[in-house]
Amino acid sequence: MLLLWVLVMAASALAVLAPGAGGQRRGAAHAWPDAPNVVLVVSDSFDGRLTFYPGSQVVKLPFIDFMKAHGTSFLNAYTNSPICCPSRAAMWSGLFTHLTESWNNFKGLDPNYTTWMDVMEKHGYRTQKFGKLDYTSGHHSVSNRVEAWTRDVAFLLRQEGRPMVNLFPKKTKVRVMEKDWRNTDRAVNWLRKEAINYTQPFVLYLGLNLPHPYPSPSSGENFGASTFRTSLYWLKKVSYDAIKIPKWLPLSEMHPIDYYSSYTKNCTGKFTEKEIKNIRAFYYAMCAETDAMLGEIILALRQLDLLQKTIVIYTSDHGELAMEHRQFYKMSMYEASAHVPLLIMGPGIQANLQVSNVVSLVDIYPTMLDIAGIPLPQNLSGYSLLPLSSETLKDEDKFKNLRPPWILSEFHGCNVNASTYMLRTNQWKYVAYSDGASELPQLFDLSSDPDELTNIATKFPEITFSLDQKLRSIINYPKVSASVHQYNKEQFIKWKQSVGQNYSNVIANLRWHQDWLKEPRKYESAIDQWLKTHTNPKNSEQK
Repeated sequence: MLLLWVLVMAASALAVLAPGAGGQRRGAAHAWPDAPNVVLVVSDSFDGRLTFYPGSQVVKLPFIDFMKAHGTSFLNAYTNSPICCPSRAAMWSGLFTHLTESWNNFKGLDPNYTTWMDVMEKHGYRTQKFGKLDYTSGHHSVSNRVEAWTRDVAFLLRQEGRPMVNLFPKKTKVRVMEKDWRNTDRAVNWLRKEAINYTQPFVLYLGLNLPHPYPSPSSGENFGASTFRTSLYWLKKVSYDAIKIPKWLPLSEMHPIDYYSSYTKNCTGKFTEKEIKNIRAFYYAMCAETDAMLGEIILALRQLDLLQKTIVIYTSDHGELAMEHRQFYKMSMYEASAHVPLLIMGPGIQANLQVSNVVSLVDIYPTMLDIAGIPLPQNLSGYSLLPLSSETLKDEDKFKNLRPPWILSEFHGCNVNASTYMLRTNQWKYVAYSDGASELPQLFDLSSDPDELTNIATKFPEITFSLDQKLRSIINYPKVSASVHQYNKEQFIKWKQSVGQNYSNVIANLRWHQDWLKEPRKYESAIDQWLKTHTNPKNSEQK
């Protein structure tokens, strides 16, 4: 690793060989003669706030810092759905979740869906993918599916193992997440043995599982994912004194949707300050290991003299609560869960630029096509990021590439008992639930309340009403919620029929088994009652 650090410093001194030395901006209308290569690294569960101050003070992330210094960082980048599969479906399709109908971690895009990579390949790019994709359906456990489908049932069941930490016994262990490192090695080898010989431009995707928590074997069918695991090597990258202990509302004051999530994640019990700090420290250490994998790609590009010809993008599918708001994992619109990192560097990209505009992962699709000079489809939910990051654009050009001053995120999966919708603007975060009436909304002023502890929806009714009307103009969210509700019932019934006489035994041994087995008849009856309640038929024409 010392050699890697020396190489990073050498690359830093060269300032990525004047990244703007390419001429005009690549746009949908005018492609550069020498189209750049593109590398997209997507990790899992990375809190975007760690990429800028003050979060950047808690853990050493040298390669993210390198990208910040030599490229553009987006300070307000968000997931379009705070869970793996729906988020990645939005990223690969350029469409909001209600348009892809990727409702949970089992239902994503059709495997034959035309992604931005498919389009780039048709336009002459050589393409390669390594690691975690997770944007199509069928990759998650029975428990994950059933928990998502039955989230509307009137019961509380713990679906996760209690979050814990696990220190790798070997103090000098660098490659803790070995599968991610193998995929990183495969990507590096591809660059060295294949990409270097191409006469055409290439696009490389690397998907990492870190810093997603590891499975906990005690959690039932196919485990939960609640163990934060690292080694002393990575813990040394964390400034323990800088770790912030998050403030929690009393259980009695929590929003009912938050309480449900905290309970299902097994977080309503007592946690010592040391436990909370350790969970956060281990999570940050996992982020440091993730940064090192990103670094392997950057260093390989530098060593192969490809860095000055390649646009590198780093982002994540969502964040990680790491015990903020009495939760771990994601599935929430709070900043730790919904705010993602987004950094771009390369030819034509402004160096050391911080962009405050709100952006989201659906912007990846049009950005990729814009980089390649491919005309953009009219139906995309996102907008190219190049007008915000290009070196050659003047201020007046930015106004010609207007993007809305808001982003949309939505969630319909497990660990939350109502569909959730977030409208994020420059100052406000508005969160609506279900049909907009059965659960009270939340409004946060992030400029004065960055920890999102004070819901001011009732204090500022005019702002709340205005933001709700704006949200409804973008998405008919009561109709979408009803559609998801109906989908959940239909899918659960199909699954129940598929297991036949084994139904009672199978459902009793999902991840919630510790609660379920105490009163199995009670919970089966609750499901039966849920299936009998009337819902509107599914309407597939939501806007």
